[in-house]
Amino acid sequence: MKRLILLLTIAIMSGSMALSQKIGHINSNDLLVAMPERATIETEIQNHAKQLEAQLLTMQRELETKYQDFQAKESLMTEAIREDKIKELTSLEQRLNAFQESAQADLQKKEQELTEPLITKAKDAINKVAKENGYTYIIDA
Repeated sequence: MKRLILLLTIAIMSGSMALSQKIGHINSNDLLVAMPERATIETEIQNHAKQLEAQLLTMQRELETKYQDFQAKESLMTEAIREDKIKELTSLEQRLNAFQESAQADLQKKEQELTEPLITKAKDAINKVAKENGYTYIIDA
């Protein structure tokens, strides 16, 4: 009997504590989009992407030019020269593929590097408002 009363007391206290907690909600994505720094970050990311894309296009043009030259002169080449040109084209294609992969990784790293301080600033602002208004939990919509 004492145990039942103790359990009921604990349940009632837990319930009353849960009712006294203040819960807030926010859509952090909307907050991040609305922050003025976001436009600058997006511009920097786009500029970085354009630089990488320009380099990639240069490499693609070089590969296309060399391949067309190879096709035009292939019938006049000796076997040794043909093999050398094929190795050169293969190497250039591998460099192009490697650059594509590293450029993608570099772009992701740049985006994370630029957005991390913005996310931290947003989290700090959310925590500050929650503390000032007595919110126990903040739910991200």
